[in-house]
Amino acid sequence: MPLTAVEPTRLYRQIAQRIAMLIDEGAYAPGDRLPAERELAATLGVSRTSVREAIICLELAGRVDVRVGTGIFVCSTRSEGEPQVAADDPPGPFDLLAARQIIEGEVAALAARTIRRPEIDSLRESMTRMRASDADHAPRENADRDFHVTIAQATRNGALRAVVNRLWDARSHPLWTRIEAHFHTPALRARTLEDHAAIVSALEAHDSEGARNAMHRHLARVIREFQRQVEGPGARPVPKSTNTAVTHADRRNHQGGVTS
Repeated sequence: MPLTAVEPTRLYRQIAQRIAMLIDEGAYAPGDRLPAERELAATLGVSRTSVREAIICLELAGRVDVRVGTGIFVCSTRSEGEPQVAADDPPGPFDLLAARQIIEGEVAALAARTIRRPEIDSLRESMTRMRASDADHAPRENADRDFHVTIAQATRNGALRAVVNRLWDARSHPLWTRIEAHFHTPALRARTLEDHAAIVSALEAHDSEGARNAMHRHLARVIREFQRQVEGPGARPVPKSTNTAVTHADRRNHQGGVTS
């Protein structure tokens, strides 16, 4: 029998499959509120960011309903044949943001040495388009992408431009668009424009370190906003039996690969 490649499963999908199994086994009935993300993370031995990605994956599959400021609730029983979780396996949104923070920070530092006036003007024009289309997602997203790709283009390195383009292509996946829909607030959009202005100022001054730091601060802000807690202060307490169900299931499935 020939050997075949073993496909690794991303951590957030393992977590999503674990939670979906608990729902299917009746640990949580339709309408039940799941434990808070912080409790799920502590029980499963993973980060809250991985749990958040798993919850969004389950939301895309129609298994849970995420109500920002209230909690995560089990949806009605799925139809026969409906997949438990999304079938594809893209990078998680937080992995994507972490990669962008590393790569685009260095891209900005390099661009500060080589950027020219027409590119500075193009960056400002992208910001103008973002401001004008604040309430219109598609043109705002296009302008945002143009801003970051123009910085990569200013490095005079085609490979870096291609890498930044690929990172932005990954934002088209439903996993990203769903988490952005929940947490990309008007306040964050306003701060994004402020961050972009700081990046342009550093680039215009040919300040490599300043450009790197400004890009890092910008993407760190996005990460912090996307990490906001789903459960608001008024969310009802989680019953003790709910936590026990996760703990027992985790012990039964310790070999499943979720814990690290």
